[in-house]
Amino acid sequence: MNAPQPHWPAIRTPASHFIDNRWERAADGGELPMIDPSDGEPFAAIARGAAADIDHAVRAATAARRGAWGRLAPVERGRALTAISNAILAHAEELALLEARDCGKPLKQARADAAACARYFEFYAGACDKLHGTTLPYPEGYTVLTWREPHGVTGHVIPWNYPLQIFGRSVGGALAAGNACVVKPAEDACLSLLRLAELAGEAGLPPGAINMVTGLGREAGAALVDHPGIAHISFTGSPATGAWVAAAAAQRHCPVTLELGGKSPQIVFADADLEAALPALVNAIVQNAGQTCSAGSRLLVEASRYEEVLARLGERFAALRAGPALADLDCGPLIRATQLTRVEDFLAAARADGITTVARGTVVADAPKGGYYAAPALLRDVPLGHRLACDEVFGPVLAAMPFADEAEAVRLANATDFGLVAGVWTQDGARQLRMARAVESGQVFINNYGAGGGVELPFGGVKHSGYGREKGFEALYGFTTVKTVVLRHG
Repeated sequence: MNAPQPHWPAIRTPASHFIDNRWERAADGGELPMIDPSDGEPFAAIARGAAADIDHAVRAATAARRGAWGRLAPVERGRALTAISNAILAHAEELALLEARDCGKPLKQARADAAACARYFEFYAGACDKLHGTTLPYPEGYTVLTWREPHGVTGHVIPWNYPLQIFGRSVGGALAAGNACVVKPAEDACLSLLRLAELAGEAGLPPGAINMVTGLGREAGAALVDHPGIAHISFTGSPATGAWVAAAAAQRHCPVTLELGGKSPQIVFADADLEAALPALVNAIVQNAGQTCSAGSRLLVEASRYEEVLARLGERFAALRAGPALADLDCGPLIRATQLTRVEDFLAAARADGITTVARGTVVADAPKGGYYAAPALLRDVPLGHRLACDEVFGPVLAAMPFADEAEAVRLANATDFGLVAGVWTQDGARQLRMARAVESGQVFINNYGAGGGVELPFGGVKHSGYGREKGFEALYGFTTVKTVVLRHG
């Protein structure tokens, strides 16, 4: 018998925010349509939040921090996060289907995202009672202690490309540290998070610990950043918006963590194991249709193997297929029409400048005509200063260029304003370490890329890719502040 085909779940969440473990309509009754990227058609609506809704959410979070949530012992916080992790696993298919429809990503990717979100909460559940202070040596007659304390109420601006994963790494860490959270998810994709917030409440999370206000960035997002009750902001998004967030938060001396994208290089030396490298090179750019901050969007190959690598990659790219989310192909659609236009503009500029396309995948014939599909593309000999070599496309477009030696590989790898992730493929152990040190990047993967999501691995960038770290135990330091206590006892 054939396995039953998946189908979209009914939309359980009303066009409302989730505040204080209750559904709340927008204060002014406003709504926004949700568009299915696979066919370009509206299929649901969300609340259009503004300053009044954000203020309501911040007040609920403040009360939770001062009340039931704030009084929980760390071990009890851990049990609450474990319950959320279990609830995600129990509803993983529902959450994955919501994420796939919202984002347009293939169902297998959405399922992996749901599993990763559960793992974040599992990881941070185990960390709650392990965030220790220190004692410091000091002159006779004094005892000096440091304590790590939560900021209080933290604000989280979640993007549309990986709602479940980024919610897990951001909100999971903030809750583990004892903060209460106000979340502004992207208006393009937030239904999985609304359902997750409801599941967290059903799992026993105290009212007000997680509050979610949907709406536009310029309205609800701006109000969250500006609110005096927010003590720390976690933002993932574009460099331009990140710069605005940092400047606005600085007006009231609010700390921020920024993850702002990348133009990540994959550096392939002549001694690389291509059987291991080639699948990773493809996956790193086509995952989520290239709409990934850490996408391996630049391919740097040592000249002696450049033609071989391009030929073998070209075969793989030509076989790639894009189609609707439920078709579960290599790529789903892009998130919106403007993103499709952006990708097409990059490719048109490349053609106009004489840059050669090695291979392109295909959009399947039965893909809905209104969907936002871009066939994956591999381009070669991209000049160093070209837009395609410097700017983030946020689509399934891989730009290749050769290098002569290790020094040139480093120069090319560092020749962008970004510095989020890099991949290095070589069997030379000394070169592995030299490259890891020389590449300007927050993460460097050697003979692998992504490490299965890396929940435990601190993640963040340098240069225009942002600052601060999320994921792993390091995130808990950003979601806390250090208090020093000096006792004089004679």
